[in-house]
Amino acid sequence: MKLIDFGRRSGLRVARASIGGMRLPEDHDQAVAVIRRAIDAGMRYIDTSRGYGESEVKFGKALKGGYREKVILSSKWSPWIQKVEPDDAPTADCMLKRIEDSLRRLDVDCIDFYQVWNVHSPELFEAATRPGGTLDGIRRAMSEGLVRHTGMTAHDKPANLLAYLPSCDWCEVLLLSYNLLDTSCAPVLAEAHRLGMGTIVMNPLAGGRLAGTSPELENLARECGAKSVPDLALRWLLSNPDIDTYISGINKPSDVDGAVAAAEAGPLAPEAYARVNAFAAAKSRTAVGYCTGCGYCKPCTQGIDIPEVMTRIYEDRVWGLKDAAAARYRRMGKPRADACTDCGNCEAKCTRSLKISDEMKYAAGNYELKK
Repeated sequence: MKLIDFGRRSGLRVARASIGGMRLPEDHDQAVAVIRRAIDAGMRYIDTSRGYGESEVKFGKALKGGYREKVILSSKWSPWIQKVEPDDAPTADCMLKRIEDSLRRLDVDCIDFYQVWNVHSPELFEAATRPGGTLDGIRRAMSEGLVRHTGMTAHDKPANLLAYLPSCDWCEVLLLSYNLLDTSCAPVLAEAHRLGMGTIVMNPLAGGRLAGTSPELENLARECGAKSVPDLALRWLLSNPDIDTYISGINKPSDVDGAVAAAEAGPLAPEAYARVNAFAAAKSRTAVGYCTGCGYCKPCTQGIDIPEVMTRIYEDRVWGLKDAAAARYRRMGKPRADACTDCGNCEAKCTRSLKISDEMKYAAGNYELKK
């Protein structure tokens, strides 16, 4: 795969398809084989984490025998996502300890990128960037030659992210979730790109949902010259000039092959890209007048995560991804929609006056396993 500039700040170059380390095979030998297949195919940037189980250890094994020199190795950690020790905190000292952990687990002398992991609120951004916070720990590691570059991964509201970016002169790359089902971070990607940050997209297939069956999406893929819905979704990302690379979770050889094939096929034709954008816009929650996930309906008296259930219904009804929606619904755990008592409290608070009780009945009737 050809390489492009990884933003202006890092001075590095990256392939359009990159390696995600969250879903590697359990077996270490199988993981090593699929990682090396990806590197041999031209995938260069690696995204792993101290919090991804044995992921760092598997990469450490895979990068032996000259493979370390072929990649841009990135890891990340934060105490609000995973505490390794009970007293872990968002401090520079603690971050430096976790970086040293990662170096041992990866069995390398230096990590190319160590990122502030999963900023999802203003309070966490402040905790990371204040004097003596986690960012200062990464800076200390950089001054000691343990880390070369830094950046941030985020799941915060786009408005908050846009407010942070002007002060992030330290941030060389930014990792965000962005896909056909959720385009809300488009303005953030555009601003990060303008500022010279390398831009990375995670969840390009919406956590696997865009690998599911949808007659409408399959028809759109054919009309746009894509081989499949996943191929369409990845090439649609590549058509956005604000995106440098997408991370593909690799678990088997076909995951590598599909990600690389889409990158080599390149962006969609301009008219196809416009068509997909129009399709996605027409399916947006605002366009269809559906739940926006604002959360005003919470808390539910029965403890149901109402916005999460409503998201599954949206993916089913609007995008035609019923099987994927049902599977994701069943992974929510209890209580789910079948616990609804029709109390009406949520409907009184809903800003869109949605019939939430009826929607809970729909989810319970269509997504719960039949007894």
